[in-house]
Amino acid sequence: MLHFIPAWYQENLWCENEQKWYVRRMHTEFDDTVKQIQLFHRSQAYPYQIMLLGFSPNFRHFLHRQGVYHAPYWSCFDAIQQVRRKKAMLLSFHNMKWPEHIQFIYTPFVVAAMLNGEKYAQIEFGEDGNPIQIDLFQDGAVSRRNFYDDRGFVSGTIVFRQGKPYYQDYLMENGKWKLRCFLDDGHVEVNQKYPDYLLAYSGVEENRTFSRLRYDRLDQVIQEVLSSYLELVEGKDLFCIAMDPRHVGLLTQVLKGRRTILSFYENRYPLDGRLLTAEMVTEAGYLVTDSLAHSRKIRKVLGKESQKITDISPYDTRVDFGISGQLDVQKILVPVDGMGDGLFEQLIKGLGQYLCVNDNARVHLFTRRADYGWQSRLLEKVSQCLKAANLSLGWVAKQEEGGTAENDLEGFQGVKPRFFVEQCVDELSVSKCMKEQRLLVDLRKAPALYLQILAISVGIPQIVAAQTQFVEHGRNGLIVKEIGMLEPALEYYLNGRSNWNDAMVRSYELGRKYTSSVLMEKWKEVIRSFG
Repeated sequence: MLHFIPAWYQENLWCENEQKWYVRRMHTEFDDTVKQIQLFHRSQAYPYQIMLLGFSPNFRHFLHRQGVYHAPYWSCFDAIQQVRRKKAMLLSFHNMKWPEHIQFIYTPFVVAAMLNGEKYAQIEFGEDGNPIQIDLFQDGAVSRRNFYDDRGFVSGTIVFRQGKPYYQDYLMENGKWKLRCFLDDGHVEVNQKYPDYLLAYSGVEENRTFSRLRYDRLDQVIQEVLSSYLELVEGKDLFCIAMDPRHVGLLTQVLKGRRTILSFYENRYPLDGRLLTAEMVTEAGYLVTDSLAHSRKIRKVLGKESQKITDISPYDTRVDFGISGQLDVQKILVPVDGMGDGLFEQLIKGLGQYLCVNDNARVHLFTRRADYGWQSRLLEKVSQCLKAANLSLGWVAKQEEGGTAENDLEGFQGVKPRFFVEQCVDELSVSKCMKEQRLLVDLRKAPALYLQILAISVGIPQIVAAQTQFVEHGRNGLIVKEIGMLEPALEYYLNGRSNWNDAMVRSYELGRKYTSSVLMEKWKEVIRSFG
């Protein structure tokens, strides 16, 4: 069996990233482990399961969003809390125990519970409409915060003292506390009345007793329970670990002597010599990266060719025709996250000069940053760059805070907007955006992998500054080494359809290398290498 150990944590905490439905999502849920699980789940080519280390009371909803609701998993906190339920259950806040004469006030965002004219509780909901958190109030301040499991029970609670979180309890299904984590120094206490945890493997359940009743940190509890569980797991099993500094130290000890595959994704694990020469990396059976460039960086740091390293894209390609050819305007998608001010200024100037000769072109600056006000600040930077280049300030679209750019028909002194911002956090919004683009221009040192794969899928050419495995110069795109080469490259694809159509055909041909079936075959090769 292949065990996937993901890095689905909230910042530096051992808990999930589930959020209130009305809060803007600040990050994408998609990563390499999600795609790997999707591949194995749909192909059913090899038995697998997810090994979840963090506290995740809404994990079933997460699996549903990723299209793998029935994926098998083992949860460390389910073992700690002795939870046996597996299926999500409907939970209504009306069915909870409330004081007599409680009144519920329904607002556009939350439900407030009022008692004798004072606020008694505030009920928060997740994206699927299920209650995920209830704050209880005393004298106008939060006194307790309950977290609700999507399987129909309260699974955790934080107790406040003097308005500050004091300790967090992890609860069993019957509401009794099992672990108590004190938030000031991080030490953990086990309820001496319930000192056992539950291990379940291959249909067999076994209760074990915690080795002690006090731990200095929560990760020590996780390490003990995980180590006990691994005693039941067969020695020939494989473990695919999402490389993340938050759990590498723990897993290095627990998985010592086990057969491991390490998965590197984007910038989640720093590629410096100290971390890459760590025990887990040097003793791993295989290293899997998200791109060829990533593999080369790791080889360069490790300085040895004997280590087995391969790149398997976390994104697959599929023929997904865009609609850019049906639009009256030519949208140019330009990713700008992480771009230095100097390059940004040169890029805006170069694009602005091209707009002077192509009235149909529109520049859509792409960002995955979800900061409030970021769109407005980005458009203000564009205005400054256009002003410095003596170009029209009326080209900059007006921006409503928290909304999308307006297509102001009057414009600035009769000039139509030509620069817009596409703020896309999740993969669905990125895909929808890409279908309307005529061209991708990514002149950053490291082009965005997901955008390149999507460009291949929808069949649009790419203009990049760095050589990648997803762009073949002169075929599905062009490589420009300096900004001065940008305008001729834009003309090559936007002045007429011949070159654009050729790039579309080549994109679909190149896409055959990164279909789900091809990626699955590469994973099978990795697994077969262990014998």
